[in-house]
Amino acid sequence: MEYILDTHAFIWYAAGDKQLSTKARNLIDNLNNENQIFLSIVSIWEISIKLSIGKLEFKKPLKEVLDEQIELNNYQILDIKMEHTEKIIDLPFHHRDPFDRLLIGQSIIEKMPIISIDENFEKYQELSVVW
Repeated sequence: MEYILDTHAFIWYAAGDKQLSTKARNLIDNLNNENQIFLSIVSIWEISIKLSIGKLEFKKPLKEVLDEQIELNNYQILDIKMEHTEKIIDLPFHHRDPFDRLLIGQSIIEKMPIISIDENFEKYQELSVVW
């Protein structure tokens, strides 16, 4: 099955943070090789902004963290498509965060559940959320 990582899920997994649910960790660990995990360029953009304004810190440069995680977990990078941006036009405003809205649009258009703890995501009927 294919899944999209929400930004915090990627950060928590990369950091070994215990806030990541066991179910989410098991999906990402993909021990039985049944899952394909996608990391959106939207999340990389959001992480870059958080790093630049001091809201997030990694022990290594972002490129190293990304390269390491992509190699270890066989993540696929999900680019932004026109359909993703068009989808957010129709989304109700349960969520105002532009990064999350685009991730929601990607998840719906690509028909991939999103791995996220964000309770606001549950309000979107078309969206499948796993935590």
